[in-house]
Order: sequence, then C-alpha cells, then structure tokens
Amino acid sequence: MSQGVGVVGLYVRDQDEALAFYVEKLGFRVHTDVRNGDYRWLTVQHPEQPSFQLGLFKPGPPTLDAATAQTLHEMVAKGAMPPHVLVVDDCRAAYDRMHARGVEFTQEPLDRYGSVDAGFRDPSGNGWKLIEARR
Repeated sequence: MSQGVGVVGLYVRDQDEALAFYVEKLGFRVHTDVRNGDYRWLTVQHPEQPSFQLGLFKPGPPTLDAATAQTLHEMVAKGAMPPHVLVVDDCRAAYDRMHARGVEFTQEPLDRYGSVDAGFRDPSGNGWKLIEARR
C-alpha cells in the first residue's frame, strides 16, 4: 500500500536563515532538525498539512562536491529552479499578511486563469507562487 510523497526538498544557502523565513514569515513549523557532523537534516511543515515535509537542505558534502554545491547555490539565487506553489484561501489577504511580515514579492496579486495569484522568493532565491484556491 502506498502512502505518498513525504518530503520535498529545497536548496537553501543558509539553513538558519531559511528556517527563520519559513517559520516566522510563512507560518510553517519545524518538523525535524537533526545534525550528523556538518550535515543537517532540516524539515518544516505547513500547519494544515502535517503529512508533508518541506526539506531545507544546504547543498554540499556528503551528498555533493564543492563545485556542484556552488553551481546549485548560483542557480537557486538566480531563480532558475522550478517554482513551488502555496495554496491559500484568499490570495490578497495572504499577500497583505506576508508582506507585513517582510516577505519580498516579485508579483502583486493578479486575477488570471480563474483565480488570483502572486509571486515571491525566499532568501535563497527559490521562487514561489501564492495561489488562491478555486471555490
């Protein structure tokens, strides 16, 4: 029997910075924060989605060599990674709340495709779409 996807990871330049952003600005909560030497497994969860974890991973050893890690840092910072989607009940209200908390938006809320969406990036450069759930 299948249980589904449990963790999807993002590459971040600084795990403490990413943790503060996702918890303090987006309202996620810490699920797992463990270290094994220099390696840190850090995951957060949306409070309304406890079966899913978002991994905040720093590219580097032991999984990647230094040159590959540097390339990934540069790609993330440029916004070259695929965007992620955060679904909300009211995009404009979420935009106002998040903007007040210091989230830097790349796109203000727009009506399109039968919904409302906005865009923002995390401190590492990962792109997000904030999309209003269709009613």
